[in-house]
Amino acid sequence: MEKPLLAVVIPCFNEELCIKETVDKLFLVLNDLISKNKIKPESYLYLVDDGSKDSTWDIISELHNTNPLVKGLKFVKNFGNQKALIAGLEAVKVLGCDCVVTIDADLQQDEWSIEKFIDKYLDGFDIVSGIRNNRKSDSFFKKYTALAFYKVMNLLGAHIPVNHSDYRLVSKHALDIMSQFPERYLFLRGFFNDVGLKTANVNFDVKPRMHGESKFNFASLSILALNGITSYSVVPLRLVSILGFSMTIIGIILGSIAVCNKIFFANFQHDWAIDLIMNCFFGGIELFCLGTIAEYIGQIFLEVKGRPRYIKDTELK
Repeated sequence: MEKPLLAVVIPCFNEELCIKETVDKLFLVLNDLISKNKIKPESYLYLVDDGSKDSTWDIISELHNTNPLVKGLKFVKNFGNQKALIAGLEAVKVLGCDCVVTIDADLQQDEWSIEKFIDKYLDGFDIVSGIRNNRKSDSFFKKYTALAFYKVMNLLGAHIPVNHSDYRLVSKHALDIMSQFPERYLFLRGFFNDVGLKTANVNFDVKPRMHGESKFNFASLSILALNGITSYSVVPLRLVSILGFSMTIIGIILGSIAVCNKIFFANFQHDWAIDLIMNCFFGGIELFCLGTIAEYIGQIFLEVKGRPRYIKDTELK
């Protein structure tokens, strides 16, 4: 296979402390790959400023003026990491590339593993997923909630490799297919692992963050997980139906027991505490089911309005 034109997409949100160092390190990787004749010299970086409040965009603009191989896009406000990734992928498709790698701005994902991604691409793979070797750098809570997320997603039908984030390579062919999926909340981890193209994995070690703090907190990760589940699987709705049917059967059984006790055991004293517990239990089940249905209705509501995924402010080509 002919050596590709590589684009590297980096979503950024308040990354003024590390963005210049990140760009320098990524160009070291690109120049190394160029010297090994694995990618074209015109390969470039594309940074997406997801509505940063600091000087991130000023630094990106300065880097672009110094080196035209640094390109960028600024949102009018913060739309979220997934939208920034999608915007970057759509932009480099228009600008032109044979394949694209997405990587976090803090470079905790080992940038030197990009060479392994390119090797897999040259072997004929359209999608190459980065898989972290371990979660030693995560807290106990984050480690086990992340593992639970992957298990739940796989049970619900989205076959996502464990410990895969958004560090991946996708080919131009994969980008062409992605353009056929216009939904507002496209869940990239699920999409690229379910689209059916030839896929490979690359393992890498996670490094300490260079500067600042991670922009992913429990709330943002929970929203990502919820969007992933509701946008990529209808299994929870089927579970709600099964649960509702099961609760009906249990209610009939309990009601029959109560009637029999009243008829055959006249002196039977029903404990009010049991009534309270059962009411709380069934009430909780009902609210959970309503909440699940409401999430899907919310997804439909947002999709039918047809609003854009993001709004551009400035683009540097």
